[in-house]
Amino acid sequence: MTSVRRPPDRRGGLPARAEVVVVGGGALGASVAFHLAEDGVDVLLLEAEELASGSSGKPVGGVRAQFSDPANVDLGRRSLELYEDFAARPGADIGLQQPGYLFLLPDAADVALFEESVAMQNERGVASRMLDHDAVRRLNPYVDVDRYAGAAYAARDGFAYPHAVVEGYAAGAERHGATVRTHVTVTDVETQGDDVVAVWTSAGRVRTAAVVLCAGAWTRDVAAKAGLDLPVDPYRRQIGFTPALDPAPRRVPFTIDYGTTFYFHNADPDGLLLGIADPATPVAFERTYDPGWLPLLRGAIGACAPGLRDVPVARGWAGLYEMTPDHNALIGEATGVPGRVLYAAGFSGHGFLQAPAVGEVVRDLYAGRTPRIDVSGFGADRFAPGTTSTSPTTSPTTSPGRRGPEANII
Repeated sequence: MTSVRRPPDRRGGLPARAEVVVVGGGALGASVAFHLAEDGVDVLLLEAEELASGSSGKPVGGVRAQFSDPANVDLGRRSLELYEDFAARPGADIGLQQPGYLFLLPDAADVALFEESVAMQNERGVASRMLDHDAVRRLNPYVDVDRYAGAAYAARDGFAYPHAVVEGYAAGAERHGATVRTHVTVTDVETQGDDVVAVWTSAGRVRTAAVVLCAGAWTRDVAAKAGLDLPVDPYRRQIGFTPALDPAPRRVPFTIDYGTTFYFHNADPDGLLLGIADPATPVAFERTYDPGWLPLLRGAIGACAPGLRDVPVARGWAGLYEMTPDHNALIGEATGVPGRVLYAAGFSGHGFLQAPAVGEVVRDLYAGRTPRIDVSGFGADRFAPGTTSTSPTTSPTTSPGRRGPEANII
């Protein structure tokens, strides 16, 4: 894993005023803070715990542009560009690896859905492609290819280290004049007439005219303090790590069984990361790792990659996904509430991979510029009572049974 220098102590006092207060110190909040500060905005970034302690606390985060909706594709592709340039701007080693993303498709209907998505992705500059069984065997010899009707692959996709990304963005924001404070909880958003005038916190009051909500799984509660209803619910997700294996595992893509959501890829040193979404997980702020999840994981491993069924799981991790009803993000500026309240939350497993591009988008929305990526379909108004959904993904590829590459896997 890439090394990260010990971050500075960010528990100091609060400024009396900030032009914009960003709530949430994960990948999205840190990216928003960096892009705003780089644009000359006086920013205060607040985090209730440590930076990257929420959804961005995942040890490894996937980065990809394989989606079934153009806006998600564009956010993923632009974020890949920015991650590839991260060493230069904002300037940090994030351990980016790009072995590709391999989606394994159980049946012909899945293949048809992904063929449609791949064609659209290609039109938008993403070099994804469909694969036959022989190609899958060459990329990942652990997979029981006869179980699948086909596969989709993009070689540019991969993964990086969220803690390094968050710290890189936070430090970059500070270099541009931003203030970053941890262990500060937002308790209220003060309004006066049609304006936001201050944010109240556990460390005092900060005068401001604008708030950006990037609080991940905690966004619903924070948004309510600003008079806004953002439908974001927390769900626990777990992953496991093997010890170093002998012989060391082959280098493989980030491989996903689209039917079960089981996924695996290489992990340092000489091990594997293994994960699956448990469909029985309730809505809850539960971040304790539960090894009772292992039989579900092992069953999925045995079906997808039988040779790995009995690999030891030496340790595990549990964290929260921030889920919306349609498994797509909330990005925009609030209407019908006092003052300027912007939001970037509810990414349903896609927040880390889309954070760089979303930081640019929020910067431009705040400045009154037209973002390079059209995110109008991600507005929270799509969930207003009596509103016909304008969600980015309204095709059958995102129905509960078959959601296309948007599926909240990783």
